[in-house]
Amino acid sequence: MLPPFIVLDPILEDWLREDIGRGDRSTSGLFPNGQSPLGKAVWIAKADGVIAGLPIAARVFQLLEQSVNFVAIAQDGKPVKSGDLIAEINGSFATLLMGERVALNLVMRLSGIASATAEYVKAISGTKTRLVDTRKTIPGMRLLEKYATFVGGAINHRYGLDDAVMLKDNHIAAAGGITEAVQRVRGNIPFTTSIEVETESINQVKEAMQLNLDVIMLDNMPLSMMSEAIALIRQHSPQSKTEASGNITLDTIAQVAELGVDYISTSAMVTRSHWLDISMRISSYSALR
Repeated sequence: MLPPFIVLDPILEDWLREDIGRGDRSTSGLFPNGQSPLGKAVWIAKADGVIAGLPIAARVFQLLEQSVNFVAIAQDGKPVKSGDLIAEINGSFATLLMGERVALNLVMRLSGIASATAEYVKAISGTKTRLVDTRKTIPGMRLLEKYATFVGGAINHRYGLDDAVMLKDNHIAAAGGITEAVQRVRGNIPFTTSIEVETESINQVKEAMQLNLDVIMLDNMPLSMMSEAIALIRQHSPQSKTEASGNITLDTIAQVAELGVDYISTSAMVTRSHWLDISMRISSYSALR
């Protein structure tokens, strides 16, 4: 879901302040004393991809000028082709110019993530496995980057450490073992909190199966070991979902999904994505008549 603006506004305002600083010298030099005429801008895709972030871009401009009219021609989560018209924006020239870079940067970044996510989703489309994102996000961008993976077709994993319990290798090492870690945690969390445990071997899988876990993660396992682990969990701990993780790429994701794992988690949609190129072109109303 798109986070509510009561959450997003302070983030967007910070990014606008960073870019505008003490004032937009270029725009204020063109239109001194706030006397900026009305104008129109259009956004055009310069590459094929999946769009994400248009409602957020609209909000960027509206924070500068409430009366700005941002009309989304494309739709979040839908593909566009190079040359497609993405949006039309009507407002003062000053607002269009001051908001351009922050709004474009956001949409290009998020659309790049959504585009990469769509490729991974397509690669496993013939299976029952669901693609899941991770917490490997840029600080300050997590809400938006996870929104982008969602509109690209993935489902969200934890947003933060307070979302659920995930006991990874270092937690297990610190506690002295999987069973000890789970027992300690269960005595200190709300009963509604789910518990996931990371495993790296068949012996760890067998130990985890005895603990009535919500999710058992199969981390960096060879395909043969992962196949054996999934079969064991299905037979002896069917209430536990399985999640494959570690070194998942477009070249390997289909092979992993074909093993029958419930979820595949990867950071690649975010960490290996490229920005989707989009340009903004501006003109006066009189020139458009």
